[in-house]
Amino acid sequence: MTQPDLQLGRAAALPASPEEAVLDRVPNPHPDADYVARFTCPEFTSICPVTAQPDFGILVIDYVPGQWLVESKSLKLYLGAFRNHGAFHEDCTVGIGKRLATLLEPRWLRIGGYWYPRGGIPIDVFWQTGEPPKNLWLPDQGVAPYRGR
Repeated sequence: MTQPDLQLGRAAALPASPEEAVLDRVPNPHPDADYVARFTCPEFTSICPVTAQPDFGILVIDYVPGQWLVESKSLKLYLGAFRNHGAFHEDCTVGIGKRLATLLEPRWLRIGGYWYPRGGIPIDVFWQTGEPPKNLWLPDQGVAPYRGR
């Protein structure tokens, strides 16, 4: 049974902007355990704020929950709201990480933004909240560094 205030389980339109997007959180059923939850967005898009051309990237979000989990449908809608949002790669990646860290208050969070080349140069952006908990199995994010074709 879903909570009535969540977007989960009901129709929800794609937000017009990341600022308007609502991120939902739900209680962590295992707040006593350190574990990694990973979200991968292989088709992330935003708009270059200078040229208005689309930018494409892969986002990998890893976090160790405390009391809260991010609800995945709301995360999908939030990330989709960047499709018409003009921002540099650094702003998108770090801004998403900071918003999630503020909402969830996780024990630890990192985000990797693996962006396809703009102007012939790929720009990868990495941000984290601090050191991960000790004895945590932390897999590689699985996105190979960019190599020319």
